[in-house]
Amino acid sequence: MRADTFTAGPGRRRTGATALLAAAASLLAAAPTCRAGIDRLVPYDGSGIWARSNQEFVEYGLIAVTVGGALWEGGETRLGKTFWRSVDSSVAAGIVAQVMKVAFSRVRPRDSGPGGNPNLWFQGGGNQSFPSGEVTEVSSIVTPFMLEYGHDHPGVYALALLPVYDAIARVKVQAHWQTDVLAGFALGTGTAWLIHRSPNSPFILKVMPHGIYVGIGKSF
Repeated sequence: MRADTFTAGPGRRRTGATALLAAAASLLAAAPTCRAGIDRLVPYDGSGIWARSNQEFVEYGLIAVTVGGALWEGGETRLGKTFWRSVDSSVAAGIVAQVMKVAFSRVRPRDSGPGGNPNLWFQGGGNQSFPSGEVTEVSSIVTPFMLEYGHDHPGVYALALLPVYDAIARVKVQAHWQTDVLAGFALGTGTAWLIHRSPNSPFILKVMPHGIYVGIGKSF
């Protein structure tokens, strides 16, 4: 990977970001009023690649690689800055997702009764189905790499398969409705895009000690 920074034209970036954020905002705003259109209870399947252990491997593996890469690489290279933007994105999107979970208090499919009822919003009592926190997290981690390197290395776009996998898996184990995972994808991707576009990012790196800023790897 090159150490220089790819910069798309400002008009192209602005147009793409506006379209993405408009779609994400529309989905997040409309989801609480939706009825059983795309939302439906699917037969439980927690076997094979859909097993909970595999979902956790993807989630925690991405977190470990992102945090480890950020600490090792620091913020003085293109790769290091991208790692730190992933850290920023996952933290910011995760906070927003948790606030939304509590605010909307949607009942999960497995707890919604026989046949499934996707219209149980604002139920309180620890119901936190909307949006999917894991899909939000996975999307927010991989998106900065696609935005930064996708133009130069199209194969990087294959990272999009990770949030797609996680979204399908979460629905199959009846942990989330379809709109939950779509909203998580929109939230994670939209947050990452905003941070990627900000000239002041990465943010968390700015409060790190000098040794972290230059990268642990530089010490060896």
